[in-house]
Amino acid sequence: MAFVEPVTLAQRGVRLVPLALAHEDGLRAAAADGELWNLRVTSVPAPEETRAYIETALQMRSEGSRFAFAVTDEASGRVLGSTSFHDILPAVKRVEIGYTWYAQKVQRTHVNTTCKLLMLTHAFETLGCHVVGWRTDNYNFASQAAIERLGAKKDGVIRGQALRRDGTIRDTVMYSLRSGEWPEAKAQLLYLLDKSRISS
Repeated sequence: MAFVEPVTLAQRGVRLVPLALAHEDGLRAAAADGELWNLRVTSVPAPEETRAYIETALQMRSEGSRFAFAVTDEASGRVLGSTSFHDILPAVKRVEIGYTWYAQKVQRTHVNTTCKLLMLTHAFETLGCHVVGWRTDNYNFASQAAIERLGAKKDGVIRGQALRRDGTIRDTVMYSLRSGEWPEAKAQLLYLLDKSRISS
């Protein structure tokens, strides 16, 4: 039995479903909204790489190291992006959240906050995780700010840790949230979502 079993998570019009080859066209369309593959600090697949992107995610699922979701609009079923649990460590009950990206039109909306609420709730309250982590490019300041808004703590920077798509070597900023910090983080996420619903 895998630590992260197939599951569908839904709330506030956002549905996370296990990523499958059937999502190829939707994923390609989501990435095309803003030509996201041109951003040097993300891992969004280019149109011709979309199928291989999904196949890699499915292979990692079979190995138990990553569980990828398609982020969809609950009403229409339209694919909005993708996100994953990864670097899954069952022995210490730790997962990381990453490989996250969204179509440009839903960026800076409730979608990312809702996804994080769904995934963190599943990680801490269903899987019983002790720690949830994140990692991001040292130049991806928007990602760092979004992670910090969740209440995650910065653990440090791993220098020269990975290659970017343009061949340069990146430093990776590491964050984490412990189970004891989750109740306060959850309250903040719910506050942010309720606030955005009132203002929209």
